[in-house]
Amino acid sequence: MKKIILVALLAIATMGAIDALAQEKKTSVPTIKDYENFGGTRTLVVMDDNIMSDFSLKIEQVMKKEWRLGKFEVISRKEFESKRTNPSYSFLLTTTATYEKDKTKARYTYLSLLMGKEKSKVNTMPDLISIPLAYASVEDQNYVYKMAAFVRFVQRHVQMIIDDPALLKKMGDSPLLYYNKNIKSLQNKTLYIVKEDLEKELQSESALSAVYPHKFKFVSREEVAKAIDSGEKDVVFLHKVGPEVSKYNTRCFKMIIGADDSEVYYFDYHNIDKKTPDRLLKSDLKKMAKQ
Repeated sequence: MKKIILVALLAIATMGAIDALAQEKKTSVPTIKDYENFGGTRTLVVMDDNIMSDFSLKIEQVMKKEWRLGKFEVISRKEFESKRTNPSYSFLLTTTATYEKDKTKARYTYLSLLMGKEKSKVNTMPDLISIPLAYASVEDQNYVYKMAAFVRFVQRHVQMIIDDPALLKKMGDSPLLYYNKNIKSLQNKTLYIVKEDLEKELQSESALSAVYPHKFKFVSREEVAKAIDSGEKDVVFLHKVGPEVSKYNTRCFKMIIGADDSEVYYFDYHNIDKKTPDRLLKSDLKKMAKQ
C-alpha cells in the first residue's frame, strides 16, 4: 500500500467544538513481526468525533458480536492520540486516504487496523490491513450495514498471515489484489447485487446473464444486510466505493465479499470518466466469470 497516503483524523476539543487535525504521510508497510505482535495487543476501537454517527453506533454492536482476536475496548479520538504510541495496543478506526497520482486529490474513507508504535506519527503506524469504505463525502449509512463482513475479513486476513507468514511477501504492496485468486470459486456462489450498482445496460436479468454465467440475484440493501447478519451460505455481495454523483477522474473500487465466510473473491478499481461510470462494469463481470 505504498501508493496510498493515509490521513488519520484525530479529534481535538477546542472551546466546545471538535476540530479535525490531519497529518499526511505514507503508510507504514507492516512486517511479519507486526502481525505476530498483534496477538499480544488489546484492540482499541476508535469512535468518530460524533459518537452518535451511524459508524460509531454500528461498529460497537458489530465488535461485541464478531470480534474474536483478543480483547477490545472502545475509545474516543482524543484518547487515540494519547495511546497510539503504545505498542501494547492495536487500533481499529476509520482513516482518510488520498492517492499520490490522482489529480483530483479525492479523499476516501478506509477501515484500518493499525499497530501502536513508539515515537511514531499517526501515518507511520504499521497498517495491517485497510479496506475502502466510501468517499469521504459520502454518508456512512451507505456502508455501515456491511460492517460485520468488514470486521470478519479484517480478522480473517490477520490470522491468515500469522498462520502463513510467507503470504505477506506474496501480497506485496496490494494485499486486496491477492484475493483475486478466489475468482474461480464464484461459480459456486450466488451474487447478491443492488441493480443500481451495475452499468445501466446490465440492469436486467437477461443482460446480466449474457455476461455473467454464475448465479445472481437482484436485491435491496436490506437483503444484503440480512444475508451478512445471518451469514447466508454461498452468497457473495458487491461492495462498491464511488462518489455517488458524477465526478470524473476519481476512483471506483469494487469488492466481492462472502456473506458467510467474509472471504474476498474479487477486488479492482477503475477511474471514472464518460465511458466508465461509477458502477460495476461489464469488464469486471467478464473477469469474475472466468472458470
